[in-house]
Amino acid sequence: MEPTLIVCGHGMVAQRFLEELVSKASIPYRNIIVFNGETYAAYNRVQLSTLLSGDTQEDSLPLKPDAWFAHHGIQVHHGEAVEAIAPDEHRVKTSSGRVYSYSKLIIATGASPARLGIPGEELGGVMNFRDLNHTRTLIELSKSRKRAIVVGGGFLGLEAAEGLLRRGMDVTVLHRSCHLLNRQLDPDSGKLLSDALTERGMHILTSTSPTRILGQERVLAIQLNDQTLISTDLVVIATGIKPNRELAQNAGLACGRGIQVNAQLQTSAADIFAIGECCEFNGETYGLVEPGYQHAKTLACVLAGTTRSATYHPSEIATRLKIGGIPVFSCGKQAPDEHTESLIWQDITTGGYNHLLVRDNRLVGAILMGNTSQGPWYQELINNNTNIQPFRAQLPFGKPYCEAAA
Repeated sequence: MEPTLIVCGHGMVAQRFLEELVSKASIPYRNIIVFNGETYAAYNRVQLSTLLSGDTQEDSLPLKPDAWFAHHGIQVHHGEAVEAIAPDEHRVKTSSGRVYSYSKLIIATGASPARLGIPGEELGGVMNFRDLNHTRTLIELSKSRKRAIVVGGGFLGLEAAEGLLRRGMDVTVLHRSCHLLNRQLDPDSGKLLSDALTERGMHILTSTSPTRILGQERVLAIQLNDQTLISTDLVVIATGIKPNRELAQNAGLACGRGIQVNAQLQTSAADIFAIGECCEFNGETYGLVEPGYQHAKTLACVLAGTTRSATYHPSEIATRLKIGGIPVFSCGKQAPDEHTESLIWQDITTGGYNHLLVRDNRLVGAILMGNTSQGPWYQELINNNTNIQPFRAQLPFGKPYCEAAA
């Protein structure tokens, strides 16, 4: 059998892996075959929020043209997913019933939206905001429906809420935590964000969760945990993700919350690897694209044999967002504890806010709102474990002040 590499899934991480792999001097695979369960080629999922808000068009989303795959001899089967893996036989079976043999197999099946587990989720008008089809449907529904409830005040929920607000809908956000973006922000910055979004016309309800979605065939209202009823024409659920591990689990591979991998992204089967949101490394799963890109780069080195010691080393990943025109940056710890000190700077005039968390003269967390230009430098300090003692007093004001002080 000619050396064959099969990739299950064709999202942003799988595409980055392909790009990293073909950039290597020598590729040990005569055949590279991609099975894509979606009917369209890999696209920029990060831009779905700007598509929803009307700031970009669909034709800007694809990551590479068809000619790129043809040039590199990569076969891509759209609308055909791998349904079963036989690790002992090194074979896969696809949704069309075809069987293929592989030398190495990459699972990049991503994740699915988490469910609320409450009555009424199956009603018409109850949506997720996760892929291109969801976005197309939301754009169409926004033309005829007036009120929307978004369940989830994380970045995906707020992006959905902002997009629907921009399309003229009356939007309410329900969030079970006491403040928005509770995985990225502290309570003070979460309150600042909430106030800013409220000024834009969005309704924000924190410390609130739904218990039931009401309607006959189509959603009419949602019931909250305090028994309040809110009428609505549309519900968008954005409460997290669940790694798509079923393909690996059914093949007998070791799984926890995701598909378990080692530092070479190798699963419990020697010739099968997993990257992106579907995988789990040292008990951690991933909901952002940046760690997936790191997986892709590491695995390309492993499989191309260019770096024998290539291993994945998790680093502190920054979250960079713009919600309602407000830039947000978060990296590292976002909640102080008994071992950290907080350096806080706030500009009442501009709404700028910096909260830096320091432990043992090392920066361990950074939360920025408004002016986030210093975010990448703070991220560098966190990941390099830099001693900030020489410029500690100037740290909240950014790199130029710290360099002058040092």
